[in-house]
Amino acid sequence: MRRKIYNCEDGCPVESTLQLISGRWKSVLLYHLIYDGEQRYNELQKKIPGITRRMLSLQLKDLESDGLIARHVIQEKPLMVAYHMTDYGNSLKPIIQMLHQWGNEFNRLNMGILEEANLL
Repeated sequence: MRRKIYNCEDGCPVESTLQLISGRWKSVLLYHLIYDGEQRYNELQKKIPGITRRMLSLQLKDLESDGLIARHVIQEKPLMVAYHMTDYGNSLKPIIQMLHQWGNEFNRLNMGILEEANLL
């Protein structure tokens, strides 16, 4: 996927970062590769219900072309590949960790709001 290059103003680094990790599945893939370590294709697919094989392949190729993950062949026949974070990709760990923490808090607060609404 070709990335848009911005004429950077304030906020541009945020946009650049979001462009790399945005999409329905990329942040989830990064989370699993950071916290679960190296994963085979089928392992990733099992961990992400709802992702199609085609979309998983596309997202992995994007992350690989951006230098965030690396792919290596474990076995030629039948083909078996695994994916892992690169050193560059691991620099996203604090960002993914903060997104995880923020999301947990958001979900906790919204569950309280939903529970209150259901009680009314």
